[in-house]
Amino acid sequence: MTTINITDRDGRQHTIQASDGDVLMELLRDEGMGIAAICGGQCACATCHCFIDPAWYSQLEMPSDEELELLEMLDYHKPGQSRLTCQVFISDQLDGLSLTISPEE
Repeated sequence: MTTINITDRDGRQHTIQASDGDVLMELLRDEGMGIAAICGGQCACATCHCFIDPAWYSQLEMPSDEELELLEMLDYHKPGQSRLTCQVFISDQLDGLSLTISPEE
């Protein structure tokens, strides 16, 4: 199991367990972390935006051009931290991943 550390929009800390291959967006949505995921994980709405701890950002697969375009349109975009959780797949190498749920757009 992979441990994910989450700071929600109210600043509260949460820890969830994930399995290899899980989609981060689905985990956060199912745990009630405020992720709307309106498009269902199709990289089309940006309602699953989060900030990855900078120490972990480079551990993730690089974002696609499509994801980067969506992120750059957001008011709360932070280069080197912003990711759409629908595009993040859990692996054992991400054990201890830390992220913060972004403010609602």
